[in-house]
Amino acid sequence: MIDRAQAEVQESERSVEDLQRQLTKVEKTIADWSNKRLEAEGRISGLEKRISELRKECNRLREELTSAEIEVAQKRLSADHVKEQIKQKYQVDLEQVRGECIKIIFADEGPAKVQVVSPEEMAAHGLATDWSAVAQQIDWLRKKLEEMGPVNLVALEEFEAVQERYQFLTKQYQDLVDAKAQLVELINRINAQSRQMFLETFEQIRRNFRELFVEVFGGGKADLYLVDENDVLESGIEIEARPPGKQNQNISLLSGGEQTMTAVALLFAIYQVKPSPFCVLDELDATLDEANINRFVRLVQRFTDTTQFIIITHNKRTISLADVVYGVTMEEKGVSKVVSVTLRKPENDTNDTAFEQNQAAEQLAAQQPG
Repeated sequence: MIDRAQAEVQESERSVEDLQRQLTKVEKTIADWSNKRLEAEGRISGLEKRISELRKECNRLREELTSAEIEVAQKRLSADHVKEQIKQKYQVDLEQVRGECIKIIFADEGPAKVQVVSPEEMAAHGLATDWSAVAQQIDWLRKKLEEMGPVNLVALEEFEAVQERYQFLTKQYQDLVDAKAQLVELINRINAQSRQMFLETFEQIRRNFRELFVEVFGGGKADLYLVDENDVLESGIEIEARPPGKQNQNISLLSGGEQTMTAVALLFAIYQVKPSPFCVLDELDATLDEANINRFVRLVQRFTDTTQFIIITHNKRTISLADVVYGVTMEEKGVSKVVSVTLRKPENDTNDTAFEQNQAAEQLAAQQPG
């Protein structure tokens, strides 16, 4: 039993030793795998860092590529723009020039002459393009262009528009000048005719005034004078009168009655030149004495065949001259009444006409308020 137990113990010990060896082996394997795992984790971390760096580098390169593409596009546009500027400024198509040969002939005086011929023509004559001379000519032309300054490409259109406007305004100006000349000629002709007509009319009125003044005053002398004979159309008129028994003097120095009769003589002197069918006299006889009233009445009677007179007056002698008399009375306070009297009788009934006219005039004069 003991032996068997010892054998089992020994067997168990051997089993334990085997297990211990296996455990040590497993632990070693685990340690190896742990180291490998740590190593792998380190490698993974390095790879992740590298990947991040590569991603950043990729982004940077992508940005640089985009910038480069933009710069290329800008330079291409700039090149096209420069080419277009050269074409517009120098009127040269560079693509066309590349297919042409240029021959420059230097003159003794002035700029060289430039001829553009085809390559075939140059080859046929055994010629070639002297690019050095071309460069000199281009420099010379460029300096000339710079001296000229910026070229206005629409200058011709602007010039045509301005020229058309100038021609239009010139035509209008000439029309105005012609119209002015015609108007000046018309004004001068009218002024000449007006001057002639005025002088003729003035002389007639002057002659009539002299005669009527003598007739009205029973003598004396009167005359009309132009203040400025050089400009008769703008000149004033001076009236000079000398009633009987007085010296020549200006009308402003005469008495009221004399001034009135002088004005009456001038008025009817004008009427003789250009008769009027109708005349209104407003109390013209107010300042006249009896003698002048009679002269005034006789003068009015002289023109009754050609002129109809309406005379506003309070004078009985003047009223007796009328054919029809209208009087305004105020029989009641605040109420006006018009009274009319016909003084003219039929031509076959002339008895006591003057007496009745005087009676009617006295009645109307008495009815009128003071």
